[in-house]
This record gives sequence, C-alpha cells and structure tokens, in this order.
Amino acid sequence: MRIEVDRDTCEGLGMCESMAHEFFELDDDDVMHVLDEEPGEEHRKLLTAAVSSCPVLALSLVG
Repeated sequence: MRIEVDRDTCEGLGMCESMAHEFFELDDDDVMHVLDEEPGEEHRKLLTAAVSSCPVLALSLVG
C-alpha cells in the first residue's frame, strides 16, 4: 500500500496528522509531509480513517 497526496489540493488542515501522527506531519509552514509513504498492511484501518478525514480529499491509498 502507498499513501498518495495531491499537493495542489492539500490545504495543510492537519486532520490526517491528528488521526495518524506517525504517518503525517505538518511543518511550520503548514505543508504536510508523509513520514512513511509505503506503510505495512497492518496500518490500513488507521490510514483509511485518516485519508477519509481529509476535508479536501487530497489523500488516497493505492494498493
């Protein structure tokens, strides 16, 4: 599985970080960084919830 980010859509709102801080981080300029782009399958449930929480639909899981 891979986490993909639509950088043109992401507004740095931080919902993903608040739900899965071990995978997402906002820097001081509110730019979101994926800390682990290819997490293990055991994290799918958490990441699905975090991706779904994005109010601008900038995140997706592939695979």
